[in-house]
Amino acid sequence: MAVPIIRRRTAALAAGALVVASGAVAAALSSTTAQAASSACTVDYTVSSQWDSGFTASVTVTNNGAATTSWKVGWSFAGNQKVTQGWSADISQSGSDVTASSLSYNGTLASGGSVDFGFNGSYSGANAVPTAFTLNGVACGAAGGDGGTTGGGTTTPPTTPPTTPPTTPPSGGDGQRVDNPYVGAKGYVNPEWSSEASADGGAAIANESTAVWLDRIAAINGVDGAMGLKDHLDEAVAQANGQPLTVEFVIYDLPGRDCAALASNGELGPDDLSTYETQYIDPIASIMSDPAYANLRIVNIIEPDSLPNIVTNASGEAGSTAACATMKQNGNYEKGVGYALAKLGALSNTYNYIDAGHHAWLGWDSNFVPAAQEFLKAATTSGATVHDVQGFITNTANYSATVEPNFKVTDNVNGTTVRQSKWVDWNNYVDEQSYATALRTELVSVGFDSTIGMLIDTGRNGWGGTSRPTAPGATTSVDTYVDGGRIDRRIHAGNWCNQSGAGIGERPTAAPAAGLDAYVWIKPPGESDGSSKAIANDEGKGFDQMCDPTYGGNARNGNNPTGALPDSPLAGHWFSAQFHQLLQNAYPPLS
Repeated sequence: MAVPIIRRRTAALAAGALVVASGAVAAALSSTTAQAASSACTVDYTVSSQWDSGFTASVTVTNNGAATTSWKVGWSFAGNQKVTQGWSADISQSGSDVTASSLSYNGTLASGGSVDFGFNGSYSGANAVPTAFTLNGVACGAAGGDGGTTGGGTTTPPTTPPTTPPTTPPSGGDGQRVDNPYVGAKGYVNPEWSSEASADGGAAIANESTAVWLDRIAAINGVDGAMGLKDHLDEAVAQANGQPLTVEFVIYDLPGRDCAALASNGELGPDDLSTYETQYIDPIASIMSDPAYANLRIVNIIEPDSLPNIVTNASGEAGSTAACATMKQNGNYEKGVGYALAKLGALSNTYNYIDAGHHAWLGWDSNFVPAAQEFLKAATTSGATVHDVQGFITNTANYSATVEPNFKVTDNVNGTTVRQSKWVDWNNYVDEQSYATALRTELVSVGFDSTIGMLIDTGRNGWGGTSRPTAPGATTSVDTYVDGGRIDRRIHAGNWCNQSGAGIGERPTAAPAAGLDAYVWIKPPGESDGSSKAIANDEGKGFDQMCDPTYGGNARNGNNPTGALPDSPLAGHWFSAQFHQLLQNAYPPLS
């Protein structure tokens, strides 16, 4: 998998203004029942029980418009009400705005048909009933009804406030996600990767959690005896043994995939969106929706490299490709990502994290803000909303350091900023953690939920061993200062394929810093990035010269040598020589 960069220092892009409309809530009613009606829908919202600090509400939605296969009901609370638990819908809340989305089993809503869901909530002061609703973004109109108190009013609090739904939903668990799927949960150990690691001298890390890559349609059911999606989920249930467990899957089969490189071009042509939706995403969503997996926390890493390529490699500037220009023009990256977010986000126990490149790809001003806008565009396409996104991931399958300990972007050497060094090259960030933290702030500012979290792939960015610097370089110049102190020992930060000198990084860790949901191992250590020469295959994997150690480079890596290891196999295949190097150069060191 390629992670190309384009360096653009001075291009100024004006970001389009984003207007987010939410239904206004009318003056508080004394009633605990409200009804809204229009051509779009009718909504009956009833508070069935209420006590000093909490309440239970039921909602019935009648569709007065055209039939739909998925639905989202929205409203805004007038006070400080918070949804604490829901059932029969995926209910999320951002500030006062609430969205209730259909689950896999109840998305079909005929014209004139109705659907019910409910929730428990907390409040203090007044518990005003919302009076304006939307169905799939269309306003349902002003509140009506008789203004009575049917089914409600303040009641004596129950001995134990309700904590379970009145009926068990057919699938998807209780409809509530946790804020961070990694906190308080075990990580899934892929038995296939664990076996490879153990057999090749990696017993010390064989029980770490790694992601499973669904990189072609055949991988869903398994190829040549390998485990498929259902097999992994069944194994995850067994490993969970009734306790919380997080299992990660990489969703990676877009039409025209990897448009700026050749190592993982994929099996689908640039216009084959329908196949992606119906033969790839739909079967994945169907398997994940099985009630047997309702208690798993399923993390989906959404399409590495795709949207960053649209930002930097489709513009016609140096390093752009015709393939990326095609994908930008046809919009199928955005449509595919949006479809995946909507379908997988409709499940109550899934967590979608969009790939956000890395600091040495999108860290320049001319890429940073446009990237956030591009992510927002994809997340509001093909039925998706920002509520289908639980976060973003940086450094997927890459080697950028989590933290550069020996210098900061604000450092100066003899009056010259480190940003002027050849390595940093005017970037605003020198490592992944600073980039991820800043990007999270930018993403919230353009409209993503304030609760989103960031992941950093640390599987191969440790850069330990005897070559690891322990202090800044000499202050002879800004270049000697940076080059002597940087732990990332690549020839160029644009190099991405099977990098020489790399090592295992931080172990998978939940909530390692503010705004970060976890350090994760999405690219399993030991799996190749691409072959060092052309190898015939039926996996949709080509030969990229950036995987050839003798290649002199291109515009995306400043025409530098690739730094790739020799004799590498196809992407995703076991690369023993690289694995041994990663173990040797692990940081923190392996005990």
